Amino acid sequence: MSDIEISSARTIARPFTPHDAAEVLSCISGEITRFMAWEPPASMADFAEVWRDWLPAIEERSDLHLVARDKSEGHCLGIVGLHALKSGTPELGIWLRYDAHGMGLGRELIGAAIAWASKNVRIEYFEYPVAEENIACRQIAEAYGGQIMERRINPKYRSVVYHIPSV
Repeated sequence: MSDIEISSARTIARPFTPHDAAEVLSCISGEITRFMAWEPPASMADFAEVWRDWLPAIEERSDLHLVARDKSEGHCLGIVGLHALKSGTPELGIWLRYDAHGMGLGRELIGAAIAWASKNVRIEYFEYPVAEENIACRQIAEAYGGQIMERRINPKYRSVVYHIPSV
């Protein structure tokens, strides 16, 4: 999996490895999971139960959890997801540590993920589910030509599902 590297002007994203676990966990907070279906793991053991399921899918390239880092210092910024990658309509996802919000990094990372997947996988379009109230993520989808195609009700929030074209 070391051959996957998604780069943008200020960031680089590579597949999650167990070596990343402690740093990734330290970036997860209630502020960032407010608009996500999951809650922050209570412990490293709880997080390990989650990321252990990621590894086979990453190896098969069917579901990618990419650790996003800033290029200058190498600090973990969060996770970019390319889920159901072999479906033709993969789902995009992203979360960034709270102090990285508002800098345009999410837009940069999603753009880089769209470009990489469009070049390396057969893509009809990307799905990008977003909480209705998550204006920043909605703006990311719209910046890449996303159109709302579906609405969902989740236990924590109402969401819209954008379809974003391949490039």
